[in-house]
Amino acid sequence: MKKNILVVDDSALMRRAICDIINAGNDFEATDTCRDGLEAYEKIKNGSYAAVLLDINMPRMNGLELLQRLRKENIPATVIIVSSLAKEEAPVTLKALDYGALDFITKPTNIVEAKGAEFRTALEALVNSVLSKNKKKPVSLAAAKQGVRQTVKAVPKKQPSGDKKLVAVACSTGGPRSLQSVVPYLDKALDAPVVLVQHMPSGFTRSMAERLNELSKVEVKEAGENDILKKGCVYVAPGGYHLEIVPLRDGNHKIHLSDAPPIGGLRPCANVMYKSLKRSTFDQIICVVLTGMGADGTEGIRDLNQTKPIYVISQDEASCVVYGMPKAIVEAGLSDEVVPLTGVPKSILNQVGVK
Repeated sequence: MKKNILVVDDSALMRRAICDIINAGNDFEATDTCRDGLEAYEKIKNGSYAAVLLDINMPRMNGLELLQRLRKENIPATVIIVSSLAKEEAPVTLKALDYGALDFITKPTNIVEAKGAEFRTALEALVNSVLSKNKKKPVSLAAAKQGVRQTVKAVPKKQPSGDKKLVAVACSTGGPRSLQSVVPYLDKALDAPVVLVQHMPSGFTRSMAERLNELSKVEVKEAGENDILKKGCVYVAPGGYHLEIVPLRDGNHKIHLSDAPPIGGLRPCANVMYKSLKRSTFDQIICVVLTGMGADGTEGIRDLNQTKPIYVISQDEASCVVYGMPKAIVEAGLSDEVVPLTGVPKSILNQVGVK
């Protein structure tokens, strides 16, 4: 039986374009539509939907107001924002995530692009990643590690010889909201810098960094070219740029932002960040992989594991919005610790300590 999806948009043409994308697949169907949040509220309250594809700017009740009302009345809904908000309005999108939306996709500004392959592919991938459940039995950490030892025969991990450490975080779908359960709980005196790749479009990462900075004891900023890494600071890779770490002669490290082509459609790409750390002089790198679709990070961490002492923390399946990136890490035998989202800050602190 197909899963039913509610499409909410004030444009009749856009509703039809989105419904056509959903109905073209085999797993979902969009039989109900609404032109504003007030209509959607009544349908969600009285109906059952696998997901709601929600626009923000609408008459009578906009998307933010709908999310607030659903949260206030404890009405459960799996909401994906599909909106054409400009980059300048990124804080509105992030506020929607604060109010309970799981993720967002930027809607084309015209109907021709909405019917194009790029938007279709992106929307299908997001809906599938959020709603498709893995029927396979989860692979245990011990079994996954044993399997890798038998098939890969990787070079054994080097033990840390000093106390200069770095935390490198990767996340995607569900990441902006999940990061609010991690970054604000890091100690201000964290004895390491943190670099973070979150898959987001250009213009949105700065708003996310500013929001996290407001909530956190550590400093959080969107990374800039040639930023010198300092302990107790979180550097967020800007949307539209790969983030690389470059060692300096004085023992410090700086950030280099690259506009090289996207890798697998991703820029920033976590694999680029992790691979760049092979050149670093850190004594240990704590790799943290959180919720997200796909497997970005696995190749880079596997590569890094050949030459540097690393410790890998992956989010557990139950607390992930999408168990993709952490699952790939576990199945590759790279995870040293699998923890629920709320346990990630403590695990980081246990490895890094405070200064």
